[in-house]
Amino acid sequence: MANELIFIVGFIIFIGLMLAIDLGLFAKKNKPVSAREAAIMSGVWIILALGFYWLITQYGHLLHGIENFAELQKKNLENAHKLKLNPADFEGSLALYCKNLGLEFITGYVVEYALSVDNIFVMVLIFSAFGVEERYYHKVLLWGILGAVAMRFAFIFLGATLIENFHWILYIFGAFLIYTGITMFINRNQEEKIDPKNHKVVKFASRFFGIHPQFEGGRFFVKRDGKRLLTPLFLVLLIIEFTDVIFAVDSIPAIFSVTKDPYIVFFSNIFAILGLRSMFFLLVNIIDKFHYLKVGLAALLVFIGIKMLAGHYFEEWGFDTVHSLFVIVGILMVSIVASLMFPKKQVAHK
Repeated sequence: MANELIFIVGFIIFIGLMLAIDLGLFAKKNKPVSAREAAIMSGVWIILALGFYWLITQYGHLLHGIENFAELQKKNLENAHKLKLNPADFEGSLALYCKNLGLEFITGYVVEYALSVDNIFVMVLIFSAFGVEERYYHKVLLWGILGAVAMRFAFIFLGATLIENFHWILYIFGAFLIYTGITMFINRNQEEKIDPKNHKVVKFASRFFGIHPQFEGGRFFVKRDGKRLLTPLFLVLLIIEFTDVIFAVDSIPAIFSVTKDPYIVFFSNIFAILGLRSMFFLLVNIIDKFHYLKVGLAALLVFIGIKMLAGHYFEEWGFDTVHSLFVIVGILMVSIVASLMFPKKQVAHK
């Protein structure tokens, strides 16, 4: 437990330092984040995730403080890794465990990163519907990411506790993911709209807080007649946080199909979320070009849901984490290539 606490604390400190660097380098006052800056920061986050993958493959056993074969076998059973460990070869078994842990991390990272793209579609709609100036996108997303990290931490460890005590809940997760994937496919061509005045979050906030009718630069709050009022920019932040909660309901069960280790789920989830903001600025102007991506994400959710429901049969067929990673990457690549090869036809306006 002490090792796990050290890892979590160290990871959170690392997150804080990286966000501070990100804020200092790219949060230029009254200036939108450029595509070049977004590309650089996206690359940095991907490199850091790959570096963490290497760290896990080499020293992953330190996460749970594994020092002997009995402890290794215990974690293997607790987190359902289902590795064939050799009690006569502790070093070899440990290396196999760390390699598998790293593979689970990178697979979970790819799944979360892919599902985050759908979140970008919604973020673009939110900013557009509320008429937020581009120069304030970065501030809203920065605070949104901080809130998302805290909420994901709670969701992931709650989910891990539920799975540990009620294993059958995995079947509910699987069925829900299949339902979500089918619904996403059916509604893929529907034009999503956001009504700023009638949004549930806006109505809820209006019941308990005073709302300022207009933007005040990049401020979240203003004081008028001695009262603190919420600005529309803060309402946008609340809606983005609410949206992340909705997306977490899909993405967190999806990663639990890859690994049952809550710490690996947390690390992969957070690395993907941290890269989401820079990816937003990279894709914000071209996201509509990837019109088959929703089809790919729908297929991805259905695949993961089926894998959760029929996990026993997948194991009998020898279908492991490596194969899952290949299928996930394959689905995403096909949807991206198809979008570029068969561009969306523009409807002529009369």
